[in-house]
Amino acid sequence: MDLPRHIAVIMDGNGRWAKKRLLPRSAGHRAGMKRMIGLAEHVFERGVRYCTLFALSTENLSRPREELEGLYALFREYFPRNMRTLKEKGIALRVIGERALLPADVVSLIAEGEAYTAGGGQGLLQLAIGYGGRQDILDAVNAAVRGGKEVTEAEFSALLSTGGIPDPDLLIRTGQELRISNFLLWQAAYSELYFTDVLFPDFSDRELDRALEAYARRERRFGKV
Repeated sequence: MDLPRHIAVIMDGNGRWAKKRLLPRSAGHRAGMKRMIGLAEHVFERGVRYCTLFALSTENLSRPREELEGLYALFREYFPRNMRTLKEKGIALRVIGERALLPADVVSLIAEGEAYTAGGGQGLLQLAIGYGGRQDILDAVNAAVRGGKEVTEAEFSALLSTGGIPDPDLLIRTGQELRISNFLLWQAAYSELYFTDVLFPDFSDRELDRALEAYARRERRFGKV
């Protein structure tokens, strides 16, 4: 099977998953966090080298404080627990997004995790936390302006928060919505898009394999005949 080098996933539907089960939204976020960890493991086991997961958008930061605090509590719980596993498997961690918008202790956990897993040569797990695609582009534009010269497309790509890795070959969105919601706007220009009605906590390894099978059947021409 022709595998993508880089998979990006918009992990949508945690709240609706909980609502269907008459559970609080926090239960959906906890189920989503567990599935996120399992999904990342399966992605790398399949031989994909780069995986970007959209965990929290800048727009999500306007949600009720109680819900955000619950999400941050999950980060505090799961980040330290899973860094050793990433390191043992040779997977480096990178977090993209506006860290200044996050609690200081969560920012510290992120920095510690990145430093602890640095140098992992088997793959890169990239988490988008407090991320917005438009802001990513604006930051890159401003960096180019500060550089004082015109830049090529490749040079501009290197200025983005995802600089240094290939653009996603496959972008998956769970949870019924048919949009990419300000995620990797520049980087996804030629990504194959895969939408599924499955809510993220139910997006099993088999569901991921179905997405990979669909990707393998597509012919990528990048505008050529």
